[in-house]
Formats: sequence, structure tokens, C-alpha cells
Amino acid sequence: MYKEYGISEDTIKLIQNCEKNVQNEFNKINEICEYNSLKVLKAFHDNNLSEVHFNETTGYGYDDIGRETIEKIYSQIFNVEDSLVRGQFISASHALNVTLFGLLRPNDILLSISGKPYDTLDEVIGLKENPSSLKSFGIKYEQIDLEINDFNYEEITKRVSKNDIKVIEIQRSRGYSLRKSITLDKIEKVIKEIRKVNSTAIIMIDNCYGEFTSKLEPSNLGADILVGSLIKNLGGGISPNGAYVVGKKELIELVGERLTLPGEGKEVGPTLGMNKKILQGLFFAPSVVASSLKTAVLTSKVMEELGYITEPKYNEPRADIVQTIKFGDREKLIKYCQGIQMGSPVDSNSIPVPGDMPGYDDKVIMAAGAFTQGSSIELSCDAPLREPYIAFQQGGLTYEYGKLGLMKAVENIK
Repeated sequence: MYKEYGISEDTIKLIQNCEKNVQNEFNKINEICEYNSLKVLKAFHDNNLSEVHFNETTGYGYDDIGRETIEKIYSQIFNVEDSLVRGQFISASHALNVTLFGLLRPNDILLSISGKPYDTLDEVIGLKENPSSLKSFGIKYEQIDLEINDFNYEEITKRVSKNDIKVIEIQRSRGYSLRKSITLDKIEKVIKEIRKVNSTAIIMIDNCYGEFTSKLEPSNLGADILVGSLIKNLGGGISPNGAYVVGKKELIELVGERLTLPGEGKEVGPTLGMNKKILQGLFFAPSVVASSLKTAVLTSKVMEELGYITEPKYNEPRADIVQTIKFGDREKLIKYCQGIQMGSPVDSNSIPVPGDMPGYDDKVIMAAGAFTQGSSIELSCDAPLREPYIAFQQGGLTYEYGKLGLMKAVENIK
């Protein structure tokens, strides 16, 4: 079968040898998966999930008991007061936009303490001019960069001690930056340091790519509000779109009124038949995230053996499902992404090429032969075409399919 699939003996041996060397890491991932599976199942049981909750609502979506149950389940899993889990969110970037506009008012200050946020927020914040940005509404933005892949604790505490910051934003994942993703121990430490000098600022976490990679979430560590996507980790490859916002009740109410309208908030919003997919995706999410992590670990080890610089290393702690590979060569990067596309279940005969993408300054190559457009819990690989030519790989609905995609990519760069 490997031969028919175009996989050489050399690649098979390489993969098999690397698999033997990463079993300890796989065992750690399995333990996290079992813990989070128990967390999800208990939330389903405690909230009496039943078939009636799969029913759809249309129009205004009044009295949708399925939607309400989903949000109770999310609240329990994240250990928060309230949740907003909706298909009306187009993406995580949309949910972040709605959250920021919900929490901030003219003359308020937004402070990012993990450096510049993801590229798609440039026009939301006003880093790039846009008449609909936060900046255009008189909302100010400040930024404190990371210091050697950790928070600049001294500068952060000095700045927030003035008590004029409304929202403090932390992005767990690296985005397209060269920094490392931020581990939960660092998030816990910086929250504690902030609370020593400031008890009022809202601490908001962009939680994308990080859910279920650990036993805890930032909400267990003192964060006030978290935002993430349903076509990433928690959608389990089944949810067709949507995002979530979880946190303190008064904050979720503000976000809900920005998503819909003041006075109605989260009381409206038809589910249009999505409830079952959202719940089933969440049910599979711990296992799917574990498969993505295993795919990333194997990728790191294999590409390191082939002489490339990978981050994280295969045996390093992981904060998210993202794996980077530094190629240092434009054509090798393109070939690798094209190989991932060849190993995808959908559009495997398509050849991705660099092109312009909304929200990005550089041309981007994007391999994503996914069942859900833009899904990054399914195996995908993308990169801005700029030096040092780093690929950002994530996802893998099953480890076996993730491994096959990696093998195809390795063959393509050989």
C-alpha cells in the first residue's frame, strides 16, 4: 500500500525509527486526552444532554434549549460563569473583533503583552488604517513585546499598575511570528503578577490552537475571558463553523449584545441545525487534539532528522497544536506545503501556490485539503513567503492520516 501511495522504503524506515523515539511523548499526550475526555463526558452528563438538544431553531432562535445546554457545557468545561458558543461567529478573528468591541469604549486602552497580535487583527486594532477599526472609535492600543520567549514581567507590572488599562490581551499561539507559543505556566505567572498591582483590568486570552493540549485552560488560572474557534481544536473536525467566548457573566453579556443587539444579547440566535455537530465535535475534540499533537511531535522529530530546524522540538512541552519547520529556502517550503496537500483527503490533486490573502502583507501559501474550508484542526500547512521561510503546520483528525500526510510531504521535498 505504501508503494502504491508513492512512499519510498527510505521514508518508511525514517518514519518507523522516529516513531520508536517519540513513544514517551505519545504516552504523555494519551494521558491528557483521557483526562479531557472525562471532563467533556462529565459535562455532558451533569447537564443531562439528550436528543432533544439536537433540534434546530430558525428565525430569532428564541428558547433554543440545545443552544443553552451547549453553553452550559462549555461553561463547565472551562470552569467559567457563562459562555457564548455560536455559529454566527464566522471565525476566531471575528469573535475576537466582537469581544474587543464589546468590552472597549472610546478612550479605553487595549494592551497586548504578548507582542503584536495575529495579522488578521491589524485592521481591527488600527495598526493598519481602517475606518471601522478600534482606533477609529478612539480606542488606544499599546504593546509590550515578549522578552526571550517570555513575558516582560517588570515592564508589564509597571505599566498596568497605573490602573488605566481596560483590556489586557494575551495570544497563546505564535501566529506567523517567530516567537514560541506561550505555555500555561507563564500565563499563570503573569496573571498573578498583574493581579498584585491591578485588580480591575480585564485579562483576555486568544485561546486558539491551545484548547485540550493540557489538562487546564487559562480560565482555570485567573483569566477573565477566553476566545477560540470551532473549526480549530474544540470543533473536532465536525463543527462546520463558529467560535466561542467564555468567561465572567457580565463580560459575556457585553459580548453577546455586540454580536446581536443591546437588549437581546445571547437570548437570540438560531442554531439552524448546528447543535448536534457542535456537541459531537466537542465530544471528539480531546482525541482529535491528541492526534494533532502526535502528528506534530512526529513531524518535529522527522524533520529534525532530515536536518531542518523545528520548533517545538519533539520532546519539548507544547502550548498548542502548531509545529514550525524552518526551511531557509523558498522552494523547499513551497514543495513541503504542496506535499501536505497531496496527502490530504480533499483536493489532493490541487497544487497550492503562493498568493495574496486578505489580512496579510506577504504572499501566503496554504495547503488545506479539508472537509471544512479553513479548518486548521484538519491537517494543514501554511506560510507567509518571507525569510527565513518557515512552515506552520497544524492539525490531523487522526494520527494515521497525519502521518500519511507527513510522509507525502517528505517525499515531495526529496
